[in-house]
Amino acid sequence: MNSLHGGGKGFDKQVWEVTRQINNASGVGIELHYLSPAGDGWTGEFPNSACASSDRRGYPGNLNTYVTYRLNSRNQIVIDYRARTNAPTVVNLTNHSYWNLAGEGTGTIYDHLLRLNAGRYNPVDETLIPNGTTPSVGGTPFNFQNAKPVGRDIRSNHQQIVYGKGFDHNWILNRNNNNNQVSLAATLVESRSGRRLQVWTTEPGIQFYAGNFLDGSLYGPSNRAYRQGDGLALETQHYPDSPNHENFPSTVLRPGATYTSRTIFGFGVTPR
Repeated sequence: MNSLHGGGKGFDKQVWEVTRQINNASGVGIELHYLSPAGDGWTGEFPNSACASSDRRGYPGNLNTYVTYRLNSRNQIVIDYRARTNAPTVVNLTNHSYWNLAGEGTGTIYDHLLRLNAGRYNPVDETLIPNGTTPSVGGTPFNFQNAKPVGRDIRSNHQQIVYGKGFDHNWILNRNNNNNQVSLAATLVESRSGRRLQVWTTEPGIQFYAGNFLDGSLYGPSNRAYRQGDGLALETQHYPDSPNHENFPSTVLRPGATYTSRTIFGFGVTPR
């Protein structure tokens, strides 16, 4: 049992309250709020974590969560998260936007060039849960330290690729212990148009998901089906399954502390 996306009814399925509209020198945007009540989310326990509870199922503590989305004059979308709780709990918020820089409904992202500023990654078991190890990407299909096409190794017989039917893993970012400042995590370029997406974050990891389980059941504005590989996600985050691995950065939030995180999606064009 796991709590992928926050459980059966995760934060993406909740109605959020608009608490503030932004229109100032920092850009234009909106602030949203959601109160996740104690016991919300996953229906299992956290037996190995610092916030285990014998009398409550789901996430402990009332979690007051705010997310701010801003668009600034530098063609950047800035996402700021903050949260506070009244009981020890775990928090690991992210954004699951799908990207296809060739345009909506144009086909796969396999020819997009991706660079990840990461020398290690989290291998998973057959259920796609990290196994606790953090090996080097060197000599594996997971080496994106130099930009390469997303599709180059996506049909590899590497066991990790077989488990995920492609890429669906967390990469450990090279952050130089600069935990409070954003640093460049990923650069994605659509080779024909030169459209570029860069991702900066304060988070220690990034989940690269190549749309392996898109099955044609979703349709976009152009009324075209989204099939396998038609979009990819770059989800900034702490490592998945952190509560169960002492060697992973902690995701525990305690009363009196404030969870904060920032991710920036920046857009531009690479000269051809």
